[in-house]
Parts: sequence; C-alpha cells; structure tokens
Amino acid sequence: MRILTWNVQWFRGMDGEVDVRRVVHHALQWGGAPEVLCLQEVAQHMPGLAGAGEADQVAQVAAALPDYEVFFAPAVDDWRPGRATRQRFGNLIATRLPVWQVQHRALPYPPDPQVPSMPRVLAAVTVQAPWGPVRVGSTHLAYYSAHQRTAQAQALRDWQRECAAVAAQPPRADAEDGPDTPFQLRVHAADAVLCGDFNCPPGGDAWQVLGAGDPVPAFYDAWALVHGATPQPPTFRVHEPQAMALACDFVWVTPGLARRVRAVRIDGDTRLSDHQPVCVELSNDAPVRVVR
Repeated sequence: MRILTWNVQWFRGMDGEVDVRRVVHHALQWGGAPEVLCLQEVAQHMPGLAGAGEADQVAQVAAALPDYEVFFAPAVDDWRPGRATRQRFGNLIATRLPVWQVQHRALPYPPDPQVPSMPRVLAAVTVQAPWGPVRVGSTHLAYYSAHQRTAQAQALRDWQRECAAVAAQPPRADAEDGPDTPFQLRVHAADAVLCGDFNCPPGGDAWQVLGAGDPVPAFYDAWALVHGATPQPPTFRVHEPQAMALACDFVWVTPGLARRVRAVRIDGDTRLSDHQPVCVELSNDAPVRVVR
C-alpha cells in the first residue's frame, strides 16, 4: 500500500506555471500509482494566489484521477457579497481504496497577533487497507506561529487517542438506526497514517509533540523507522537559490503500523512545487521490527 504526500503550492511549479494535470501525472508516475494521494495547499476560486485564477482545483484533481474518490477539507472557506463562488483553500485526499468514513477536523487556531496566520485543518478518511481499516490524514500546520503549530500538533495526538479509544469501544448497535441514518454503525480504525507539511524540522516543536508519549508515543516518524539515524533530506525550498532548504514534510504512523513501514522515498528532483513529494510503502506481510 503506497501513500504519497505533497504540498503542491496550488499546483504552481518553480517555473511559475500552475498546472494541476502535470502535478497529478508526476505524482502517479513517480509514486507508482499510489493507493492514497494526500495533497496540501489546494485552492478553489482563489485569484489572489499567483496563477491560480478562479479555477476549481478540486474539480480539476477529480477530473485527472477518474479512478479515485476525492475528499477535500477547506481550512479557509470564505464568501463575500458580490462573489458568485466561495474561496476555499485546504487539504485533499484522493484514494482508489474503499472508504468507510470521512471525518475532517478543524485544528486549533489560538490567537497570535504578532504574526500572519490562517485557519488549519485535518482532512481524514478511513480506508480499507489490505490488512484492515486504516485512517489516513492530510494536514498542513501553521507556518509563522510556533504557538499555533504546537497546539495543532497536540490536537492531532488527541485525534489519534480519541479515534483509537472509539475503535476499542465502538458505539452500540440499535435496531432502530438503519444504514441511512446519522446513527448508523460505522467502521472505526485504531491505526492511522498522518501525512503533510508540518512546517518544522525533525526534532522541532510540532515534531516533538507528535512523537511524544509515555510509555508509547502516539506516532512514529516513518522516515526514522526505515532509515534510522540518517537525516531526512530537505523537502522545502530545495530548488530556490540562496534559500535554506528544510525537511518539514513527514509521514507519521501509529505504533500498530510501525512494523508495516517498508520504504519511505523523497523525490528531490522535481520542480513542480516549492515542496518535494514523499511516498511511504506499507507492507501487507509485516516484518518484525523492534521499535525503541
């Protein structure tokens, strides 16, 4: 099972061209047609973003991926008098696996008046992996505010703890609540893969929050599970002259999936965004891995 995550910068390449189809095509080719595609910075009707215009990029992604179901969670959802459309900006998940649940969540947005900021969101779906149900999340944490970023990372830990607890103790069945009612029974997953742009380096503020826990953390950094102490290559500003490149795009897995992580790859060559895509492969036949 392959999951690819990529902050696509509203599909704007380093050449300044905005082209949804070429970015999606590269993701499929380089990622080996991943079962799940997690994208950040997807826009709908946002002419203030260079080159984006009034395009509905969610619809364009869906058109480029006819074999996938597409789920969009806007962090920003603005409507203004006189506009025919709402302006939206957020995270997207596309998958060709069966989907059991869709549970997007707004992330904390505590005040930090000293810096620019915007709302943030977790796009989350429960899919049927080869070995069972798994939650997959696509997120993008605060860039300027460490206060907001750490609060958002804590909320992601809480999301995992809560969902795992519900999976362990699911709601009771009720004969009066059929399959077409809000109280219908749903498939709950204890384990999750969390992908995205966390806007901090390995060992940074949000990274430490996500990897914290006693005696077992909520999440493990998938790169470290595969590559040990070898530093993760940078994934942001890699191809910007005179810029300091940064590793900030990660894949996290819950402890129950740690032994399934077979490979984590980073495409350091593409210039189709200001970020580099990351692909994780999870094995159905899980080897034994000692996690410390």
